[in-house]
Amino acid sequence: MRLSACICMLFREEKDFVKRIAKVKEAGLPAFEFWGWNGVDLDGVLAAKRETGLDLAAICVDSADPAMKQAWAKGILVNPEMRSVFVAATRESLAVANRLGCPTLIATVGNEQPGLSPWQMHDSIVGGLKAVAADAERAGVTIVLEPLNTLVNHKGYYLWSSREGFDIVRAVGSPNVKLLFDIYHQQIMEGNLIQNTTENIGLIGHFHSADMPGRHEFGSGELNYATICAAIDKAGYQGYVGLEYGPTGDSAASIAQVRRIVGA
Repeated sequence: MRLSACICMLFREEKDFVKRIAKVKEAGLPAFEFWGWNGVDLDGVLAAKRETGLDLAAICVDSADPAMKQAWAKGILVNPEMRSVFVAATRESLAVANRLGCPTLIATVGNEQPGLSPWQMHDSIVGGLKAVAADAERAGVTIVLEPLNTLVNHKGYYLWSSREGFDIVRAVGSPNVKLLFDIYHQQIMEGNLIQNTTENIGLIGHFHSADMPGRHEFGSGELNYATICAAIDKAGYQGYVGLEYGPTGDSAASIAQVRRIVGA
């Protein structure tokens, strides 16, 4: 099991964002990841990545253009009127991913939009991802589509079902467009985690993880991560499992606990 630390949530004891990368190394993990890249010291990230020898597992689709950022509120992927903005932001982010040597780009879809039916929003996501699939293939980067829970953290978000997410990935039909399966979010919305992941393992490009309730480290809640991760391993998954949780105490101690539980 290859683990990646999301430094937006872990090692927040260190106020210098770039210095958190060294903390990941000290904790014994092989990779780190973060969310939006706009406003981040990318030169510093690249230098720290080289110095530590860590992989950068994933970043999110983002833009340095403030005007484009407004499209997120208008449904960046669910709204076909925002298609050109999504395409531009994705291409901008693919260039950043290549610069940083990052193989995975996370795409969220946005909230449900008034006046659009579920089928219109579904088709808009498919169309938007098809529009950038060839760009991702040329860049050698995998775009991963992320369903989120709407009951606790992301009320109004359109894509909450992994089943629909897998259907979208199949409809796009590109080896460089897959699903981000967030175990925390999908436990809240669907459950049936092992069957849903192992039966669709070839369509999953990245995992996120946290225990629940509370979205904390493994062992703090109801999920049996030793069994879940063993099943994912047995299914042949080769990518990273991102640790995207808020630690209940010291970040390094929480990661040590996670590693003991999954044998990483």
